[in-house]
Amino acid sequence: MVVETFGAEETFALGRKIGEAAVPGQVYALNGDLGVGKTVFTQGVAKGLGIEGAVSSPTFTILQIYEEGRLPFYHFDVYRIGCVEEMDEIGYDEYFYGDGICLIEWAERIEDILPDHCRKITISKDLCRGMDYRKIIIEDECRQ
Repeated sequence: MVVETFGAEETFALGRKIGEAAVPGQVYALNGDLGVGKTVFTQGVAKGLGIEGAVSSPTFTILQIYEEGRLPFYHFDVYRIGCVEEMDEIGYDEYFYGDGICLIEWAERIEDILPDHCRKITISKDLCRGMDYRKIIIEDECRQ
């Protein structure tokens, strides 16, 4: 599925819609360059799960856990991961195969350990279409 958004509000709204429809055990692999709106999208997912508090990228902690929504939300930012083995130290499999939902920013960095059941979401810009334009591709599986 391909969705085009023309502002942060629309990107947020798409994330919210995904959060509202999320079920336990879902994993979302989120990819895109710096500044494309991954965090805005993630904030929308959190809102859709009923999380009212501030949601930001956990770049320095790698994992942020939110439990106040209708499902636990495990937000990973693996931008600073040096090697996949670092994910073992976090105990990633507890979250990838748990009762909440996982959203992994920069997921292409840990592609080898992503579960087969994850959904791949790629956000990109096209400046020819405007500064606020985003193309969001949602695929049912990370590996095809």
